Amino acid sequence: MEGYTIGNEKMFNSTAVSHFLLLEFSEVRELQFLHISVFLMLYLATATGNLLIISSIALDHHLHTPMYFFLMNLAAQDLGQVSVILPKSMINSLLNTRHIPYSGCVAQVFWFLFFVTSDWCILTVMAYDRYVAICNPLRYEMVINRQACAEIIAGVWIAGFLYAGIHTIGTFATYFCSNVVNQFFCELPQVIQLSCSHLNPIELSNIVVGTLLALGCFVYIIVTYVHIFTTVLRLPSAKGRQKAFSTCIPHLIVCSTFIFTGCVAHLKPTSKSFSWLDMIFTILYSLVPPMLNPVIYSMRNKEIKTAMSKLLRLRYIARNT
Repeated sequence: MEGYTIGNEKMFNSTAVSHFLLLEFSEVRELQFLHISVFLMLYLATATGNLLIISSIALDHHLHTPMYFFLMNLAAQDLGQVSVILPKSMINSLLNTRHIPYSGCVAQVFWFLFFVTSDWCILTVMAYDRYVAICNPLRYEMVINRQACAEIIAGVWIAGFLYAGIHTIGTFATYFCSNVVNQFFCELPQVIQLSCSHLNPIELSNIVVGTLLALGCFVYIIVTYVHIFTTVLRLPSAKGRQKAFSTCIPHLIVCSTFIFTGCVAHLKPTSKSFSWLDMIFTILYSLVPPMLNPVIYSMRNKEIKTAMSKLLRLRYIARNT
């Protein structure tokens, strides 16, 4: 593979690459270990929180309802999202390398897109679930039953696979003029920047479709919550209003965090050279929501807090018997 060097970046004459070079936080070994420590703490916090959500819902039969079924799937998607990107970055720092195989980069792009797309779809579905439960309670069991939940989640997963697959194919169906990814994982905008040519029609159509779908879901969530809050404020019982708000507010905060961090990261211009601002925004949208979601739901939802307390108490008793 022929190439030439500009600064620290290796450029390629429109030939296929066998590997990519991820962002190196520092050449100083002590700072590399600091990077490993910070990312390890973030990963453990995210994994612990989401595993607690999944275990609490799975083991408490009182939480075997559609709302918590969707929440359990959201936690699984969040856990998968961070597991796709953080371990490789930590391993690279540990081994003092920047390499990721071509196939590994393809896998990161695909699975990260899959989990992010599925996350957004589940958040939209959860808004619909709350709408039916609060605005049409008499039809809830008929509309959101066990079969419907299974079909909805299957649809979310299929949509995530299709969108991620088509997007990944469109991204890598091109030649790259560089193999240096200015990010700690193969982030889609950064990989697209490496292309020798402009966006191909497939990838351009993917971006347009993805943007329209994301905006459509956003508008749907906003309209849904306008109807929900209008209905809740009309409830005669203060206890009923409080219960409705306790199930809606966490979901609305999670949606807002996801939307805000995602928009900040993707609406700004992508730099072709390394930028600390780019990295900070990427960390905000890729790591912060999955880490905060369990905290938000456990703090605002009494049933989740009760289930977690029971689970932790059982583990404590089992450890001491």
